[in-house]
Amino acid sequence: MEWISLESADQLNNIKQQQGYSLIFKHSTRCSISMMAKRRFELDWEELPGDMPLYFLDLIKHRDISAKIAQDFHVHHESPQLLLIKDGECILDQSHGGISVDETVSVLN
Repeated sequence: MEWISLESADQLNNIKQQQGYSLIFKHSTRCSISMMAKRRFELDWEELPGDMPLYFLDLIKHRDISAKIAQDFHVHHESPQLLLIKDGECILDQSHGGISVDETVSVLN
C-alpha cells in the first residue's frame, strides 16, 4: 500500500465527492508520538481494502488543509489523527494512541 500525499483543497474536495471509503492520516513530522502512530498503523495497513485510497497530510506544510479538514468533516483537530471517510462523511475519528487498523477495519461495511 502507498500513501497519497494530500496537498491541496481540490484533493480534499475530491475526497468529499468520492463514493465508498477513503482514509486521511494527519501527521506532524516534528512529533515523536505522531511518528510512532504512523509506524504502528503502517505495520498492519495490509488488513485494509487494497483499493481504499490512503491520504497522508503533512500538518507542518499544510496547516490550511488541516483546518479545512476539521471544518469540512466536523471534527476537532488532533495530531496525529486518522479519519475514515465514507461517501463524503467522516465515520471514524481516531487520534494519538487510539489510531488502530483493527478498529478501522471493524467499521467497514
